[in-house]
Amino acid sequence: MADAPKCLYTELCGVGMNTPVIGASGTYGFGYEYENIVDMAWVGAVSGKGLTLEGKEGNEGERLFETPSGLINSIGLQNPGVRHFIEHELPAMRALGPAVMANLGGSTVETYEEGARLLDAADVDFIELNISCPNVKAGGIAYGVKAESAREVVSRVRKCTKKPLIVKLSPNAENITEMALACEEAGADGLSLVNTFQAMAIDIEKRRPVFDNVFAGLSGPAIRPIALRMVYQVCKAVKVPVVGLGGIATAEDALAFLMAGAAAVQVGTANFANPRACEDIARGMAAWMDAHGVKSLAEIRGAALV
Repeated sequence: MADAPKCLYTELCGVGMNTPVIGASGTYGFGYEYENIVDMAWVGAVSGKGLTLEGKEGNEGERLFETPSGLINSIGLQNPGVRHFIEHELPAMRALGPAVMANLGGSTVETYEEGARLLDAADVDFIELNISCPNVKAGGIAYGVKAESAREVVSRVRKCTKKPLIVKLSPNAENITEMALACEEAGADGLSLVNTFQAMAIDIEKRRPVFDNVFAGLSGPAIRPIALRMVYQVCKAVKVPVVGLGGIATAEDALAFLMAGAAAVQVGTANFANPRACEDIARGMAAWMDAHGVKSLAEIRGAALV
């Protein structure tokens, strides 16, 4: 095991990370599952499995469906709950070395608030607020679709924690730039985008949708050009740091997101095809920087913004 080179050092919302590469929520477990596969010195942070205040069993029926250049998932936020995470998963996650990002979802503003209070007292470095969750009091429309709904939940969670609060935006928002600005104004310290795109699959033999919930989330390289465009738009509009994600599978992909203005990147679906994807991407970034005489990420971050 060797330390990542200093050229990759990144600060995100005041938290130092060895590299700008983060294992994305829902694809990296709680990090320790990869401990014997990946050199964690090359992973900047781990965004743990999406948490809700109380544990959830997740969706029934098919949960994963491969599609060209992508993956559709309908996991349903299966997780052990915030309290169980703090007591049982967090200590091992903390011992890995990378910064710890707790991804928090909820079905009501009140469950978001209580989850944030518990995580505020825990040894996590960031809270990543997943506003793609359905608002049960608004007929199931996700908090991350309408800017005013997002503004309310971010504003109220902001009052419950002093931890760096990174809000994860849905690409299904009515207006991604308006959404980003609303979250920034409500107190977000940073933004991460994009979450999965709404999609579906049909089993032509059964003549019915593959997923019990009909619609599910598309991720992987298929969404990368759209995610990159949205990250670019948001980076031009906001002052807070942005974490880019959506189909990143290579060092070149990650570098493009940084040149679009992202402070860091998350790698998700690529981990299923290559469990060492985060490490490989970080190493590839370092090699590119060395070959091009780039001494720090600050030299290229936002270079493509016009």
